[in-house]
Amino acid sequence: MKQKNNTVNVIGAGLAGCEACYQLLKRGINVNLYEMKPVKFSPAHKNPNFAELVCSNSLKSNLLSTAGGMLKEELRTLDSLVIKCADITKVPAGGALAVDRNKFSELITNELKKFENLKIINEEVKKIDVNIPTIVATGPLTSDDLFSNLKEILGEEYLYFFDAIAPIVAYDSIDFNYAFVGDRYGKGTGDYINCVMNKEEYLTFYNELINAQTAELHDFENDKVFEACMPVEVLAKRGEDALRFGPLKPVGLTNPNSNEKPYAVVQLRRETVMNDYFNMVGFQTHLTWAEQRRVFSLIPALRNAEFIKYGVMHRNTYINAPKLLNEYYQLKSIPNIFFAGQITGVEGYIESISSGLMAGINLYNYINQKPLLCFGNKTMIGALANYIANASIKGFQPMSSNMGIVEPLDVRIKDKTERYLKIAERSLNIIKQEIKGENYERV
Repeated sequence: MKQKNNTVNVIGAGLAGCEACYQLLKRGINVNLYEMKPVKFSPAHKNPNFAELVCSNSLKSNLLSTAGGMLKEELRTLDSLVIKCADITKVPAGGALAVDRNKFSELITNELKKFENLKIINEEVKKIDVNIPTIVATGPLTSDDLFSNLKEILGEEYLYFFDAIAPIVAYDSIDFNYAFVGDRYGKGTGDYINCVMNKEEYLTFYNELINAQTAELHDFENDKVFEACMPVEVLAKRGEDALRFGPLKPVGLTNPNSNEKPYAVVQLRRETVMNDYFNMVGFQTHLTWAEQRRVFSLIPALRNAEFIKYGVMHRNTYINAPKLLNEYYQLKSIPNIFFAGQITGVEGYIESISSGLMAGINLYNYINQKPLLCFGNKTMIGALANYIANASIKGFQPMSSNMGIVEPLDVRIKDKTERYLKIAERSLNIIKQEIKGENYERV
């Protein structure tokens, strides 16, 4: 029977915190949701609504034969509110699930506010009451005061890396004399704008990029940049062709205006349903704003671009999870405290959602004295949780969803797509069986 008089705290209304709240609220738990916005904003946040997407608006591939697609389907099976809202507010993005970020955040906020057992407290939490069951989902930009309090509670120094956000440009400022709409190898529904460059244009852009002025980093350290969010100027310094084998690769694209293959291509991905704003794919950066305008305007299609938002650099923090957490996202030293989101060391939007879902379910089970759930290494959601709990303590690095952390099949299948589909099917069958079990509250 549900214990509806239980009250828990959830700190942070990002992707993980919102998902954790939903899992608790629908199971009848009273939730105090602490969110410092709109009273106080982090350096990277602007939207007063919950679940703000700071970097990209893409939640990775929807294909079941990919790690991201597999994880999202697991989350759908487990009734994830955040994925449900993403599906409703999606914008065309080929095989990926991309959303209109404003509609997405607004929908999640409104859905949570429908619950009468939710109390929203708009204030910054500076100290955690360890006597109250709590989920800490403060994200990679945990405020300084809470950061200090967590170090006191955990007795551990934080590890950290740095994240970078890509600029956004207005559609009507793009010069289509030097751009065309299309997807690589013709796959998709024309969801990307491809800004082409010939060799001379690319080399001019490249040389200005690697010599451009970056913003002062203060306490930021260049060697702590996470590989998946590498600033474009840092990647460029690895060599003249580093970008052409990375985000500016021209493979699978032919310019229909000239019937030629471009030397380099900058792709723009739509940000909104109305197609008015586009994100510069792979252009996370910490150049100064003035340098961003100067250097990125050297891309012919963007020579007159209106930059709606410039890229910024910010600190991402995460705890030494293998020493501190178990596979249920539960703090080993204080069992009624759970963590969720990128502060745990999961890397990415859907990974954060999965940790929030797991933390919410497991906190409910914990206060109701039921066994906790992990789902195991044959599922992506379980494999991520196990990685967080069991990775090497020394040199622990964030992890995004990938097939390498999932237990392989018992049989050998040579074709990769077929093999990954079988792994996904096995995973979904396991989760469906767990849902039928007595340790999963069906609501």
